[in-house]
Amino acid sequence: MSAAIDYDSHPLPPQRTSAPRSSDHLRDPRWCRFRRLVVPGWNNSGPTHWQSRWQDLAPDLVRVEQEDWVRPDPGSWIANLDAAISASPQPVVVIAHSLGCIALAHWVRETGGRGVAAALLVAPADVSRPGGNPALLGFAPVPLDYLPFASRVVASDDDPCCSVSRATEFAARWGSDLVVIPQGGHLNAASRLDDWPLGQLLLHDLVWRQRLQPA
Repeated sequence: MSAAIDYDSHPLPPQRTSAPRSSDHLRDPRWCRFRRLVVPGWNNSGPTHWQSRWQDLAPDLVRVEQEDWVRPDPGSWIANLDAAISASPQPVVVIAHSLGCIALAHWVRETGGRGVAAALLVAPADVSRPGGNPALLGFAPVPLDYLPFASRVVASDDDPCCSVSRATEFAARWGSDLVVIPQGGHLNAASRLDDWPLGQLLLHDLVWRQRLQPA
């Protein structure tokens, strides 16, 4: 059963014009026990997206690349995700955004989820929503199978790509914790999250608070 966590007392970090600060949450030496995979969504994550900035801060983060980011093919995306997870000699922690979250849900349905220890699922895209982008309809319907690993959905209360009620349904069916951030938009580059310290904390807490042990 998912549980909503009240993060109103931890609002989005203020916009900064100064150089980003490094974070101990991403550089905790215990991360060496896991392979952290970055799974972007539609159109990939550009240099100002928090996923890319996290890779700058922690170069051991590995991005799952896709052949076509603009016209996403579900079979290809899922196969590339599976290849990246299968190639890891360590348990995998997935850091997914938007369509990347939905690709992971499809991968779990197809494979059972073996090899993944935890997943941070940020702004999962409701690809079936009215007025959604037709290029993403191949990923519909969104699989709602239980995720057999620790997971946390991070949603926004004004995400144009997914309502709070739909994000709540995703979290409940996937068995994920739910964190709702006020006025975060799609939690992407346009949200101007910079290094997104709160997201780093949510990832670190997901894994280490639950004391996951690699198999």
